[in-house]
Amino acid sequence: MNTPTFLVTTPLPAPGMELLAEAGRVLSPAEPMSREELHRECASGRVDVLVSQLVDPVDATLLAAATLRGVSNYAAGYNNIDVAAATARSIMVANTPDILTRATADLTLLLVLGTARRVVESDQFLRSGAFTGWQPDLLLGHDVSGRTLGLAGFGRIGRAVAQRALAFEMKVRFCPRPPEGRPVDPEEYSGLSGDIAPASWEEVVSTSDYLSLHVPLTEQTRHLVNADVLERMKDSAILINTARGPVVDEAALVHALGTGQIAGAGLDVYEHEPALAPGLAELPNTVLLPHLGSATETVRADMARVCARNAVAMARGELPAHPVNPDAWA
Repeated sequence: MNTPTFLVTTPLPAPGMELLAEAGRVLSPAEPMSREELHRECASGRVDVLVSQLVDPVDATLLAAATLRGVSNYAAGYNNIDVAAATARSIMVANTPDILTRATADLTLLLVLGTARRVVESDQFLRSGAFTGWQPDLLLGHDVSGRTLGLAGFGRIGRAVAQRALAFEMKVRFCPRPPEGRPVDPEEYSGLSGDIAPASWEEVVSTSDYLSLHVPLTEQTRHLVNADVLERMKDSAILINTARGPVVDEAALVHALGTGQIAGAGLDVYEHEPALAPGLAELPNTVLLPHLGSATETVRADMARVCARNAVAMARGELPAHPVNPDAWA
């Protein structure tokens, strides 16, 4: 077998690059590649596997001309890749699922607590020198314990968030596949202790004190939370998004936050990332993080290891450990 070549759009943390270098030749440009440069390299005939990031658009146009064996995405999601087009070209796609579940669930609860208790506002208030002593009405926030957490989606991360919320004595209502929903087997949540039950999307939207999003980005979930949904939420409710930015109509969210339709929002992802909708950064009733869901040293290293091993397997013509489209080579 010839020595494989891997095109890495953004260097992976250790041990990712080392594993790729042990298996073959690694191309890693010093500067971010333009769309045209990425297309040209993938069609050059000298790259076996593309190691991509969520920001890399691996679309049908790129794939139509690509001479790749596979695409290894350094993420659990893969909405940046046209999987159907890859499958049609017998190009395998792989991702890094499971690894970031706990870290993202932890961050979700951080956003719930931080937004509810106005942590960012309070920190800035203190640092500005405005704190002159305890006052009965200083920076009052929202209760968490005893309140209802609504979950849009009930996959690995949604379930992990429910487990953590129940430990805070929250009530949990979840719609596993919004907006239509799907039948729920009680075994899906029977191992969780506390007040938890499935509900329709309409019920989750209208009754939740905290609405947390845990769905993939699809045509059905794009702008799942739009102006209509925001109007139907409680005016005391807080929206949490650690899923994908375009699941929320960000312009509608800015309006809802600015007019008091809802009380606050805790966000880790954005519709036009890294740009924010005009006015979002100026709203005091938000906690805004720069896409840190998986940002722990251990998780990112594990993701890099899995991503590299996926890439090496595909370069060898083997089924990777985490294939998105296993029938691509059928």
